[in-house]
Amino acid sequence: MNVPVHDFCKTCATVVGDAGVMSETTLMPRLVVAGADQAIEFYRTALGAQVLNRYAGPDGAVVHAELRVGSTKLSLKDEDGTDRSAATLGGSPVMFTLDVPDADAVADAMQRAGATVVFAVHDTTYGYRQGRLTDPFGFQWILSQSIEELTEAQRQERIGG
Repeated sequence: MNVPVHDFCKTCATVVGDAGVMSETTLMPRLVVAGADQAIEFYRTALGAQVLNRYAGPDGAVVHAELRVGSTKLSLKDEDGTDRSAATLGGSPVMFTLDVPDADAVADAMQRAGATVVFAVHDTTYGYRQGRLTDPFGFQWILSQSIEELTEAQRQERIGG
């Protein structure tokens, strides 16, 4: 697929700034949750997340925590008067896809930690073993395990288009 790159996107690369500090443009989701400490424990237990940092405000609420799941970072915070959680809003329109070597094992771990199944893990026609779960904080996770190498054309044909 040849999609033109806008000039702005050409700057989205590793650069060395004036202070000689290397910086890279990255994208890190920030989850607003009701019960940040419980969310940290859920992601640690269910997804093997590593806690990189955790900062609390004067009232003890988590104002920022960073976790690493595989090679990806995500941050989270407790909901407050400005930022409301997916649970408070009735869910989130954002879904996370997590590429894993064993979708069944991750789904089992997530369920043991309190997630609910939306779609059970199953083999798809387009080369993946996938399932979808909702975590206790209102976010949906698609677990995706590659089980067959396909070209983009083969994948599109199997999807039906």
